[in-house]
Amino acid sequence: CKATPAPCGTGQTCNDPNTAANKLHDFTCTCDSDNSIKKVDGPATCTKDECTGKPCGTGQDCKDPNTSPGSTGDYTCTCTGTSIVVTGGPATCTNDECKATPAPCGTGQTCNDPNTAANKLHDFTCTCDNDNSIKKIDGPATCTKDECSPNPCGTGQTCNDPNPSAAVLKDFVCTCPAPNTMMTNVGGPA
Repeated sequence: CKATPAPCGTGQTCNDPNTAANKLHDFTCTCDSDNSIKKVDGPATCTKDECTGKPCGTGQDCKDPNTSPGSTGDYTCTCTGTSIVVTGGPATCTNDECKATPAPCGTGQTCNDPNTAANKLHDFTCTCDNDNSIKKIDGPATCTKDECSPNPCGTGQTCNDPNPSAAVLKDFVCTCPAPNTMMTNVGGPA
């Protein structure tokens, strides 16, 4: 251990249990940063992978870019299957798909994501605001409402809904039968 240059590397302690002249190559190098890392007859490989202790948590990937003993707090936690990354601590792995830009549901719709775990995707529901029985999972609902079904016009009158969009209401037209076809009314019986 007293040889020059020192047989162990920087940040290591050398221990020679038997210093007799005929006892060579029995010294041990122990890392100062982690005394469980040792090597007999040469320098130990002293690395400190901060991911070894699993600091990130379930559903996260840990990477330590610099495993030298003096480098701490530079590991990253990434939520599996996402771009959510935090350095030096666990990430909060949530992904509310309803908060995406652009919004996943159309105009006149409400979005609900029942499970915002980062790895739970395509489970959001779009519900039409004017008719909550019309829903679609993982995409905008088709919010149509044929205001002529059932026919809101008077007896014998025909109904025409020019825009069956659920966002446009009271635009249906009631028309009287012949010979009074000129008598029409928008949004109610003629």
